[in-house]
Amino acid sequence: MFDQLTITVMLGGPSEERIVSLKSGRAVAAALRGLGHVVAELDPKEPGWTLPHGTELVFVALHGTYGEDGTIQRRLEELEMPFTGCDSESSCVAFDKALTKRRCLDAGLRTARFEVLRSVPLEWPAGWEPPVVLKPLRQGSSIGLQFVNRHEEFLSAVSDSFRFDTEVLLEERILGRETTVGILDDRALPIVEIRPKSGEYDFQNKYSSGATEYFCPARFDPAVTANVQAAGLEAFRAVNGRDYGRVDIMVRSDGEPVVLEVNTLPGMTETSLLPMAAAADGLSFEALCQRMVDLAMSRAEGVQL
Repeated sequence: MFDQLTITVMLGGPSEERIVSLKSGRAVAAALRGLGHVVAELDPKEPGWTLPHGTELVFVALHGTYGEDGTIQRRLEELEMPFTGCDSESSCVAFDKALTKRRCLDAGLRTARFEVLRSVPLEWPAGWEPPVVLKPLRQGSSIGLQFVNRHEEFLSAVSDSFRFDTEVLLEERILGRETTVGILDDRALPIVEIRPKSGEYDFQNKYSSGATEYFCPARFDPAVTANVQAAGLEAFRAVNGRDYGRVDIMVRSDGEPVVLEVNTLPGMTETSLLPMAAAADGLSFEALCQRMVDLAMSRAEGVQL
């Protein structure tokens, strides 16, 4: 374990997920201080930021564009500064939902049928029937997510999704149980099942206290559990992810896993889903943060954990 490092936690940033990122970063910074590290917090909201003197490692707690799409990772690579999480290339791939799906298909994984829309259609797309899901191609945290159950809802919903990106993913609505699989050091953590108390797992239900129930470990039989965890790990490998991440998966009634998205910088508050899965695996929030630091530092120094 790497003790008493000088660590800069990058949090906030300019994306639509700024508020969530501030919460993640502050929780991580508190945990790292509790572990004895010297911690600075850096909010790269404006260009021209510089790392504090003496920084040995950057803990990336940014979400969304700039922080999760490979931009900040490329900058840190140019600075030859060790940082937590995925590199710039895998971050860029995973942040693009269509690229992620193509990587999953190439790896033999099942994903929801999809099409990329590059402008607002004037009518319902040919070859499709409701229910469908609309997502900005490069956003996270359910920003711009729309569930469309009737033809007459489509134009309003797709217009809303286009407010957040120049391209929108049109996706088959998969019916089943909604889950997420945390990945840590090339291993799948216990599955988290997500059950909104009403409606869909959209931005409001995700971030409204008490609006959603979570079950970890999810109650599947052992064979289904193994298949869902394997799909999550293979999807993370398909985008060349490293160290840690989270994969969203729908599980059909027959137990078949259908991969939806890969998240390379999942939320890091003590109630976020990756820490929840780690806790079910016996790892406290502080221990999880330390493990993320250790993975990054061991890679930078060429040592085996």
